[in-house]
Amino acid sequence: MNRSSPMKPPLSLESLPQRQCATVATIDWSHLSTPEARRLRELGFDEGVGVEVLHRASLGKGPIACRIGRMTVALRRAVAGAIFVSPVAQ
Repeated sequence: MNRSSPMKPPLSLESLPQRQCATVATIDWSHLSTPEARRLRELGFDEGVGVEVLHRASLGKGPIACRIGRMTVALRRAVAGAIFVSPVAQ
């Protein structure tokens, strides 16, 4: 009998708690414009990549700073909402 814990559904990068490491589960490319999708791909965002939210703008609709690899990037909240992640147990 397998008693493994049920898989948690992925949550958006926009709602990932700060300093929580996660892995990109999927990206809703259809939710992004062509330039936004191209920029994410150029920055290395793809399924299986590690990501961490470092900072959120104090105003509720400002950008989110996140780390992907050794790079820090700022994403609009709408773009971060199209990236779904699975938190990594620490």
